[in-house]
Amino acid sequence: MAAMASISASSWLDGTPEWAWPGRRPAVELAPAAWVPALPTLSALPALSTLPALPELPALPRAAARPRTRTLPRPLRLARLALLIAVAVATFVITTRLAHSRPAAAEGFASIRFDDVLTNPFAGAATVDADATAHAAPAIGELAPPLPEPVPIVTEPAGSTIASITYPSAALGWRDRFLVYLPPGYYASATRRYPVIYLLHGDDQPASSFLRLGVAGTLDRLTQTHRIQPMIAVMLQGASAPQNWENTSGPRLYSYVAEVQRLTDRVLRTIPSRSARAIAGYSMGGFGAMNVALTQLGAYSVVESWEGQFANLSHELAADRTLLRRLPLHAFVWGGAQDTVVDTAADAPWAAAMRAAGAQAASAVYPGAHAFAPIEAHLAQMLSFAARALRS
Repeated sequence: MAAMASISASSWLDGTPEWAWPGRRPAVELAPAAWVPALPTLSALPALSTLPALPELPALPRAAARPRTRTLPRPLRLARLALLIAVAVATFVITTRLAHSRPAAAEGFASIRFDDVLTNPFAGAATVDADATAHAAPAIGELAPPLPEPVPIVTEPAGSTIASITYPSAALGWRDRFLVYLPPGYYASATRRYPVIYLLHGDDQPASSFLRLGVAGTLDRLTQTHRIQPMIAVMLQGASAPQNWENTSGPRLYSYVAEVQRLTDRVLRTIPSRSARAIAGYSMGGFGAMNVALTQLGAYSVVESWEGQFANLSHELAADRTLLRRLPLHAFVWGGAQDTVVDTAADAPWAAAMRAAGAQAASAVYPGAHAFAPIEAHLAQMLSFAARALRS
């Protein structure tokens, strides 16, 4: 047997070809094994000069270099390269947006998924310019369950209910709480649906100002006397200074109106169609209602302005001329004869301009100043006008 020599047990860790369990002494053969045939030494081999010369092989013909073939012509190759670059850029953008964290919902509320128009509530108003062009409500995506539920506050003697809905608003950047009027019999039926009027308050006023004006009692009386069909009223809160209900560098009030409208259709038994939606407001809310109705024409079929004004809305009205032929709009505007805040003399010309554009518009001037008293006095007439123009 071939002679043996010993190596350290750790040599298997040092990259040697030999292998052994740690702690054992592997054997290494110093000579060839017995089964390996013996080879002659170099001295025993014949000298190279004595070997016969090998015959010279003929030279092989050198192949001519062939031009590299192209499978596509140059314009198509450039187009393919541009497409690959576009796909790479799109993949990067999508991945980046998916990785971007969305604002956390308020404590105690499930998160709500919104699209990029409302993802950043303080991004400025430029992102909704396309909405004014398209005359559609800003897209905000789907609301993730669980959705908020109306919390009853008080039940009126006639059977109607005042409730509140609280949710984390992406448009405002805080947790919003708005009020709703639910007509008598709302909770008695699980299937009946109702038209809706959305109400926008004025400067330095809360949503509850509509309750002080008597919206709940007036709707109860009009319903009980069968002057109107039952309807839901949504009193938006927004902010104490609503800035004409336009988007600002802070709260995005224009987008908030669309947000509440979408949410209301999800959590209340509304008739979710344009023909069953009205929007109205007083003072700053009057401008906001007119602006929203004209720039979100696909969402509302009735608009009212109480002691409001319409400055800078002529462009929106002109853009609606072709749409108003297939999307009829009913409008009523009025102001007080002694109003020193808003120019009531502009109401009749504005209504005439709306009629010229294709809307069905009326106007009026009532006695009174820029105050709550004229609104209370004519509230029944305004709510009746809206309810009768809506589809029940």
